[in-house]
Amino acid sequence: MKPQLLKISSNQVNSFNARKDSTPDINNRWHYHLVLELIYFKKGNGTQYVGDDSRRFHKGDVALIGANLPHYWQFDNRFFNTRKSKSVEVYVVHFDEFFWGKEFINLPENKEIKKLIQKSTRGCQFLGETREKLTLLIPEIISSTGTNRIIKLLEVLQIMANSTEVDFLASSNYNPQFNDSEKNRIIDVYNYTLTHYTQKISLDEIATIANLSPSSFCKFFKSTSGKTYTQFVNEMRVSEACRKLIENQMSVKEICFACGFNNFTSFHEVFKSIIGKSPLQYQKEYRDGLTL
Repeated sequence: MKPQLLKISSNQVNSFNARKDSTPDINNRWHYHLVLELIYFKKGNGTQYVGDDSRRFHKGDVALIGANLPHYWQFDNRFFNTRKSKSVEVYVVHFDEFFWGKEFINLPENKEIKKLIQKSTRGCQFLGETREKLTLLIPEIISSTGTNRIIKLLEVLQIMANSTEVDFLASSNYNPQFNDSEKNRIIDVYNYTLTHYTQKISLDEIATIANLSPSSFCKFFKSTSGKTYTQFVNEMRVSEACRKLIENQMSVKEICFACGFNNFTSFHEVFKSIIGKSPLQYQKEYRDGLTL
């Protein structure tokens, strides 16, 4: 999926945009924008792609996505099939780094918030008590008006800036600021992989997509993403396996092959190295309510 520039509309009434979504297909695509995105999933889960990272997202998750960082929130199929209204509930805030003026962010009192904005270029997911605080405050941004709206956003940013309960999403070597040639090449590779990762993808095949020799492709992908192409594909396959384990409509062995693995033992090893537990343990903990 080619990342598309999503233009966030601005108006004279508000200095930043805040909304609540109740359908799973809002911006259901690989995209980026020139502003930061603060997102809170109150209801709904699925697979998230942020830069070169892919993993499950669950209800209660909170993330801050920096400007120009490609991302995609793919809700599970069951949220599209439901007849219930408001099958998902997502709070989204889009704001420019300088919506309050360039001088404000450079005030000494705001140095931690400035650092947070810099860190968000990798995508930040907040955990623990920090997440609990944020899930209470973020809806208040949407419901507030006037100056209080800005105060609520500042309060949220301050909590994030002072927290150590954060997980970075994209790898430290991920760089979305490619030149035009590199950008088109990485877009083609990502697009092809997102479409074919449940099938076998040979090195020659993906190198041809990138218009590079196999050895040059390996160097190119590692330098732009910070990981090998095999690691990248395995992470996508494991994310899909997690989704299928949660849906519980297939056996673990069936899931293994449906997600692109051609060896059951290898599937177990890769799954455990990425998730930290076996597929059956992951499924059991989800059923017991521990994963969420």
